[in-house]
Parts: sequence; structure tokens; C-alpha cells
Amino acid sequence: MKLKVLIISVALSLGIASPASAAPIYTFPVAGCTVTYSKYHHDYPASDIFAKKGCAFVSPISGVVDEVNTVDKWSGKTNLGADRGGLSISIIGDDGLRYYGSHLSKIESSIVPGYKVATGEKLGEIGSTGSARGTKPHLHFGISYPTAKGIWWVRRGVGLEKGKSSPWKYLQAWQAGKDLKPKVIVPSVIPAEPKK
Repeated sequence: MKLKVLIISVALSLGIASPASAAPIYTFPVAGCTVTYSKYHHDYPASDIFAKKGCAFVSPISGVVDEVNTVDKWSGKTNLGADRGGLSISIIGDDGLRYYGSHLSKIESSIVPGYKVATGEKLGEIGSTGSARGTKPHLHFGISYPTAKGIWWVRRGVGLEKGKSSPWKYLQAWQAGKDLKPKVIVPSVIPAEPKK
């Protein structure tokens, strides 16, 4: 037994072996690019993460792809809420929450509903599709509770913690390499579709 402990100690000190460490549960949703984002979104709790067109949108957590919109149907004439995200992806994370990214310029071909994703796996590329057409490329990022398909007004992001908070606090933690699980308030009744 003493010999086994000695061998392990020597291996660790020489860098031949390393103690086990858990992979991160969460990661920042944009990889390999300089980003900027603010604490608040214009009219509901979400974050716009600005970066160059083509920067990688990666899965912030492992989970299963929920919804994928591969066609940009948005029109400024109709401005339908369901179409505002343009190319978009939502996943249900292993933590039970939904993570949504939109305004993408490209979606990876393997990303289809039901596909199992790993933390940090590339989902698509940042762009300016949907209602972001003509604006700086960015990733619209929202966190919500899971709902039936097509409930776009929840999917785009809901209030975290006290019902009004954006993902900013979590993005800050993940960007610093810290695991911080979002706290989402789930209402007893899903809110009605907004008129605008």
C-alpha cells in the first residue's frame, strides 16, 4: 500500500498524472472571439452578445436540441414575433432549463431537434438574421423554462431570479470560468402571447 501511494505521489509531482477534475457544467455561449454585452435588453429579460459575424455560438451546457429555425422568415412589413429571431436554436439543458440563441448566420448541419449536445459544442455562427437585419452582428441569448413548441415569447428569454433579471450575471460567471446555475421563476400559468 505504501508503495502504491509513493508511486502516485511521484507521478503527480512529475506531472505524469493529474488529479481528476470535473468538466465545467456551463460555458460562455460565444467562443474564440472578443465580445461585448450589456446588463439589460430593450424590453424583456435577455442579452445581446455582440461579436464579429461568423463567431461560434456554442452550447452553454450539455443537453438536447429543442427547436431549430433554419430559414429566416422575418419581414419588416409583418414583424411577426415568432419570426424575429431569424436563424435560431434552443436547447433544453441537462439542468432542465431552456437556452436560446438567435440572429445566427449559420446553423451547423448536425444541429436538429433531439440531437444531444455537449457543453461548448458549436451550434452555429453569429449573424444578423431576423429582426436584427441591418444591425451589428450579435447573438440574442435568452434563458427560460421549457414550454410546448412555438411559445416564442417565453423561448426568447424570461425573467430570472426575481422575475426581471437578464442572463447578464450568469454570462459574467461563465465568461470567468465559474459554474453558476441560473434560477428561473416558472409561473403557474404561461403568459399570453404579447400583442407586439
